[in-house]
Amino acid sequence: MVGLMGRVTGTIGPGLVGEVIVRVRGGAEHFLAYAADGTGRIAPGTVVMVVEYLPPRTVYVTAAYDS
Repeated sequence: MVGLMGRVTGTIGPGLVGEVIVRVRGGAEHFLAYAADGTGRIAPGTVVMVVEYLPPRTVYVTAAYDS
């Protein structure tokens, strides 16, 4: 999971549990998501990279590209 790219489908931010969709295991799956830095806000539609995975359905992400 670490290193895979995904797209935010539910806003990620402080005090919020967001959601991302990641292509994995030949399909696409939704995961609960938190910002890796713990303070950032990531809007829906943003491409992100998984930096930590907590089984079974939680990931920590960071924006893949600077805006």
